[in-house]
Amino acid sequence: MRDNTLARELLAMGHEAQLVPMYLPLQLDEERADESIPVFFGGINIYLQQKFRLFRRLPRWMDQVLNGRGLLQMVAKRSHLTSANEQGEMACSMLRLEESNLGKEVDKLVDWLKQDGKPDVIVLSNALLAGLIGELKRRLRVPIICTFQGEDSFLDSLPKPWCKMAWEELAIRAQDADVLVAPSQFYGRLMEERLRLKSGSIQVIPNGIDLSGWKESGGGEVKRIGYLARMCHSKGLGLLVDAFIHLNDSSLTLAIAGTMGGGDDVYVAGLKKKLDKAGLGGCVEWFPDLGRQEKVEFLGNLSVFSVPVIYPEAFGLYLVEAMACSVPVVMPNASAFPEIVNSAACGVLVAPGSAEDLARGLKEMLDDPEREVVGKKGRRAVEERYHVGVMALNFEKIFGRVVPK
Repeated sequence: MRDNTLARELLAMGHEAQLVPMYLPLQLDEERADESIPVFFGGINIYLQQKFRLFRRLPRWMDQVLNGRGLLQMVAKRSHLTSANEQGEMACSMLRLEESNLGKEVDKLVDWLKQDGKPDVIVLSNALLAGLIGELKRRLRVPIICTFQGEDSFLDSLPKPWCKMAWEELAIRAQDADVLVAPSQFYGRLMEERLRLKSGSIQVIPNGIDLSGWKESGGGEVKRIGYLARMCHSKGLGLLVDAFIHLNDSSLTLAIAGTMGGGDDVYVAGLKKKLDKAGLGGCVEWFPDLGRQEKVEFLGNLSVFSVPVIYPEAFGLYLVEAMACSVPVVMPNASAFPEIVNSAACGVLVAPGSAEDLARGLKEMLDDPEREVVGKKGRRAVEERYHVGVMALNFEKIFGRVVPK
C-alpha cells in the first residue's frame, strides 16, 4: 500500500496497515504512517541490476546503502536525465518480473512481507506494479487489489517498441488481480477500453483527503486566481498563464503553487518572461514546494481555483483540496472533472485547451455574486464523498469480500 492518507485512516479504524515505499522514498506533506519501513525496488538498484550483472549478486547490506533515502531523493531530482528508452525498458521489466533480472528484489519484498506473518490482503496503488501480482499471489497466497491512478500518460510517453509492449503486458497482468479499482468513472471506463477489459471490470472508489486542518476560505479583498499542481506543461500551467494574459486585468492576482521536477525550471522561466512581456509579471506570485499547512493557507486566500490539465486526468486531488477550502473552481469539461464538479455544483466547466474560454470561465466565476455559496457547495461535497473516511470504508468493503473469513 502506498497511499499514506488511506493507511493512516485504516489504522485509525482499528486495522493493521503498512505503507511500503517502492522505487523512491515517499514525498509527503504529512506524517507518514510508519517511518521504519525500507524502500523496495529502489530506483538506483533496479537500474544497476538491469544494466550490470555484478549488481545482481551484491549482498543485501550493499543494497541498503543504494536504497538510502538521501541518495534516492538526490537521484529523483535528476530523473529527467534518464532516457525514454531506459524508462521503457525498466517499465517492461517491472511488468515481466519473472523474466527480468530483478528476482533478488522480489525475494527481499516477499521476505519482509512474511516477517510478521503474511498480510491478509495487498493493495498495489499503481498498476505499473502489476508485474508483482502473479509472484505475490504464488508466494503468499493472498488476494491482491490493484488501483489505477493515471498510468496511461506515462505509458503513452514511452517510445517504440516499449509503449506497445508495456500496454500489452499490463492488459495481461491486470487480469490476475482479485479487484481492480479506479478513482473515477471516467478513468475506469478509459482503462477498461485501453486494456480490453469487460465493462464493469473496474470498481470506482474516489480518492479522499483527511479534512483535519483544512479551513474554509475567507476570501479577501483582492481577487486571486490560484493554481496548485506541478509547474509543468501537461498540467495546463501555460494555458492558465495565457488566460490570465487574455483577461489583461492588473487588479487581479495569479497565485501559482506546486512542485518543480527536473526541467520545470526552464519551463517556468519561459512563462515568467511571457508575463513580463505582457506587463503582468508583477501581478503573479510563485510558491514552490508548499507543505501541508502552507497549502491550506494558500488555498484559503484564493477567489477561484483552476488547474486546466491538457491530458486525461484520472482524478485530480488538487481539485478536492481546493474544494475542501470552499474555493469555487474553473476546470476543463473533460477527464474526471465533470463528474466531480457537476455533482457538487462547485464551479464552472470550460472547453478543454482553450485559453479564451478559460478566461471567460474565470471572469464568470470572479464576477458571480454567489461565488461564496458555490465554494461552500464544494466543501460539502468533500465532506460527503471525497473524505478519506469514505474512501477507507469503501476499501474496507472490498477487503471483506476478498479476504477469506
